[in-house]
Amino acid sequence: MKKIIAMVLALVMVFALTAVASADDAKTEVKVGFITLHDEQSTYDKNFIDAAKEACEKLGVEYKIQTGVPEGQECYDTAMDMVDDGFNIVFADSFGHERFLLQAAQECPEVEFCHATGTMAHTAGQANFHNAFASIYEGRYLAGIAAGMKLNEMIESGKITAEQAVMGYVGAYTYAEVISGYTSFYLGAKSVCPSVTMKVTFTGSWYDMQKELDAAQDLIDKGCVLVSQHADSLGAPSTCEAAGVPNISYNGSTIDAAPNTYIVSSKINWVPYFEYMITCVQNGEPIATDWTGDLSTGSVELAELNEAVAAPGTAEAIEAAKAELEAGTLHVFATENYTVNGEHETEHMADVDTDAAYTPDTNVIADGYFHESEFRSAPYFDLQIDGIELLDTTF
Repeated sequence: MKKIIAMVLALVMVFALTAVASADDAKTEVKVGFITLHDEQSTYDKNFIDAAKEACEKLGVEYKIQTGVPEGQECYDTAMDMVDDGFNIVFADSFGHERFLLQAAQECPEVEFCHATGTMAHTAGQANFHNAFASIYEGRYLAGIAAGMKLNEMIESGKITAEQAVMGYVGAYTYAEVISGYTSFYLGAKSVCPSVTMKVTFTGSWYDMQKELDAAQDLIDKGCVLVSQHADSLGAPSTCEAAGVPNISYNGSTIDAAPNTYIVSSKINWVPYFEYMITCVQNGEPIATDWTGDLSTGSVELAELNEAVAAPGTAEAIEAAKAELEAGTLHVFATENYTVNGEHETEHMADVDTDAAYTPDTNVIADGYFHESEFRSAPYFDLQIDGIELLDTTF
């Protein structure tokens, strides 16, 4: 009897292993092509490149990264070359890549095309074209708390007065993504330092080292005592390090370039999305048309806090706010926390379903807050709130 039982168990094991092997064999083989605007010299692109390598190597899939692809016909050509080489997922990382990637998707319905920061997928009606982003405004808000804590320390030490708590912000373009970012950063700072104001300048480029150097210096010359950025080079952090001005960076730690002034950095962690899109294709499952990561998915992160520069209590203040954000008891764009021309907003029509004229089409304020990145993944916060001054300096 024992021999019979042993034989039955052995057969069960064989069938189980065969089923597992069959399931593995049934998975679609995946090859992923990544298209980036710049190379690893850009903090923005480096963040994508690092995540692509981590996700693909973890899942054991073949991949290729093509750097330095402009936001033009070159993106379409690169995508089509990847299709010809057998890649069945193609991902592009820059806003201006979108329409060229969509063109490739329309011509190659058997391949999945995924794009970061874009706005077209949820209205394009193209089943193999997808947008993805994350609620980075929450990360910016947390980084803003670190900035506000530092300003409070400077005020308490007598280094500046409350009225001199002026931050500077180097922005790339006047896009909603940038506006959402600098506004959430400001609101985070204001939540702990009520007297803070901010000056914002624009370079007209995602990556231009000299312009970002000059922009940061101009802000410092105009009295900004702490500087942050939504631009992709080390220009602003390097300027801050040379001037001894505290800095909040983006897309990853810049502590190596600015050990004496770097405080913290917010970033989107793209690994969860890359793993998601790959496993969807492997399993024959649809990729979400418009995907938004958040704190709970591990898609929004803060890089290491530089305790040598950060004010005491910063880590604890960030953790407390993070817990509230995750619990839904804190909303970054709560209308009670900001005004526009002295008035609290009760409704706002935003350009969610983007058209050529960027026509506002959706009321995005309800329940006392602006619902950012809920109607589509890419940001659409475009309000110019009180306390933030936009400079018209040209670099």
